[in-house]
Amino acid sequence: MTIVGVGIDVVDVSRFDQALRRTPGMVERLFTPAEATRPLASLAARFAAKEALAKALGAPGNLEWHDAEVVSEESGRPLFELTGTVAARAAELGAASVHLSLSHDAGIASAVVVLES
Repeated sequence: MTIVGVGIDVVDVSRFDQALRRTPGMVERLFTPAEATRPLASLAARFAAKEALAKALGAPGNLEWHDAEVVSEESGRPLFELTGTVAARAAELGAASVHLSLSHDAGIASAVVVLES
C-alpha cells in the first residue's frame, strides 16, 4: 500500500462553540443527524476530521460535508463512511483505505487522516 494523502487539523473548542452560536444552521450544514447529537468537544473533533480529510483529498472545492460521516465502531474507534462527492474524490485518487485519529483535550480538538491506496 502507498500513502496517497495526509491531512491534519486542529480546532479551538471554545471558538468553535462561538461560531456555532453565531451561525444558526451551521450544525445542520456540517454534520449528519447522527453526528449532530454528539457533545461539543466531539463535534469539534469531527469538524477537524472533515477538514483533515479535505486536505488529504487535495482540498477540492466541491466536497459536501454530509458525504463524510464520522462513525464509531463498537470499540469506540472512529472511522469515516464516505459517500457522494467525497467517495468519488477518494476513488479518483485511488484511496482504498482511510485512517482516522481524533483527540480532544485542554480545549483543543484535533484529527489526522491518512489515505492509502
